[in-house]
Amino acid sequence: MKKLPIGIQTFSEIITEDYLYVDKTKEITELLQGGKYLFLSRPRRFGKSLLISTLAEIFSGNQQLFQGLYIYDQIDWQSYPVIIIDFNKISYTNDEVFKTSLLSFLDKAAAKYDIKLSDIFIKDKFGELIEKISEKTQKKVVILIDEYDKPIVEHIDDIEKAIKNREIVRDFFGILKSSDPFLRFVFLTGVSKFSRVSIFSELNNVRDITFSRQFATLCGYTQIELETNFESYIQNLGTVLEIKKPVLLTKIKTWYNGYSWNAKDKMYNPFSILNLFMDQRFSNYWFATGTPTFLMKLIKKTELDTTEFENKKVSEILFDSYNLENLNIFALLFQTGYLTISEINQKSRTIQYILNYPNFEVKQAFMTFLFSNFTKNDLGDIQPAAEDLLDCLENDDIEGFINIIRALFAKIPYNLHIKKEAYYHSLFYMVAVLMGVEIDLEILTDKGRIDGVLEFENKIYLIEFKYAEKGTKMDNLTNKAIAQIKDKNYGERFLNNLRKRVYLGVGVLGKEIGYKIEKA
Repeated sequence: MKKLPIGIQTFSEIITEDYLYVDKTKEITELLQGGKYLFLSRPRRFGKSLLISTLAEIFSGNQQLFQGLYIYDQIDWQSYPVIIIDFNKISYTNDEVFKTSLLSFLDKAAAKYDIKLSDIFIKDKFGELIEKISEKTQKKVVILIDEYDKPIVEHIDDIEKAIKNREIVRDFFGILKSSDPFLRFVFLTGVSKFSRVSIFSELNNVRDITFSRQFATLCGYTQIELETNFESYIQNLGTVLEIKKPVLLTKIKTWYNGYSWNAKDKMYNPFSILNLFMDQRFSNYWFATGTPTFLMKLIKKTELDTTEFENKKVSEILFDSYNLENLNIFALLFQTGYLTISEINQKSRTIQYILNYPNFEVKQAFMTFLFSNFTKNDLGDIQPAAEDLLDCLENDDIEGFINIIRALFAKIPYNLHIKKEAYYHSLFYMVAVLMGVEIDLEILTDKGRIDGVLEFENKIYLIEFKYAEKGTKMDNLTNKAIAQIKDKNYGERFLNNLRKRVYLGVGVLGKEIGYKIEKA
């Protein structure tokens, strides 16, 4: 069993120190034939930095590092001068610091080639560096840029700073097009795909391979790669958890698989998989590395119904609409990895994409943080409460279920209450997700829409929510909810299902919560 390369993003170290490397060099070989200027967007912790490091070794001509890998005898090995620009290592607390840090980087890069730079402006200095390195080495230069958008997205909750840094980034990249005679290959990675107008207006010859079928598996692990490369680790994990291999593989897939950029190839996030096998337990590894505080604020600010985050239909133009001045929450959720493409519908005049949570890890953790932000409950209290709620429903203790709901909702400050029925739909939906119960909201029947269906092994809850701020009584609300379930005959679609059906009408009157229950 080779060592697991957790946190190691340097290709040479992985190879020389005998860490496990999932061979991506077949895709990289195709990448080298895919164009001169390429851009790839992937979420954080998805192997972008390792890809940059691997490309650097290839263009440096270090063939010996690739012995036993696909690319070893597939290309004409040559050595080129390589400039790696890792924006993780450049300071960008404000625009002045950012400029100073970039200038310092360019001077250090020049010093490696014993070159003196005379220009004082960032854009001009970058162009001078490229040209002088090419002249000195008599070879074209390779530019590899990692996390190009880091100085922007890290300030996304401070638009003024983000815009200033964006202008610096745009100006910086602008020199690459005019430097074309001195360039062999340019590759950029990032989390977000900003619109061409805002970032790549001058560098408009970049090929975006983010959604290319050819490179859908370039970053991350496929199911075959998981089972082939981690066979011993899977066996050990099954022994530790006392789970048979087929059941364990299904659980790993449920927890961590599901990222896709073409709705066909499903990918695992490497960070989660490596930590799963290292710790030998299931946990929220990827999500825990970056709490989406800004996303929570934006969702709450826009008063979005969180049930909209599943089966969300969007057009292709959404993926090009990442503009700081007018952020689209679904573009943001997709590009940061909280939603992924689950289906592509090409039958309509314009291509439609269906977005969903990639897996259980992301969905449950995201809902936990959302619920905490919506209700001001402590993060540490939410999961235990969800387990108690699940026990109550499984044991037909509806009163206990509602009492826990009341306790959770009681912590919502009065000024945070949104006086809309959809707001409470969202809260109950989040509760169901946290319980790990299958829930289909707004299920369409031929007679109307069911607010919620909670399915258990031996029973099905049909739920209708009714909200009123004043001018009615709780009994009227809950009776109206039950009556709607019956009048619309919501249970008809379950006639051939042997599980018992339970009608649950939930009324929300201001901050008061009541219920009525009937068995079908």
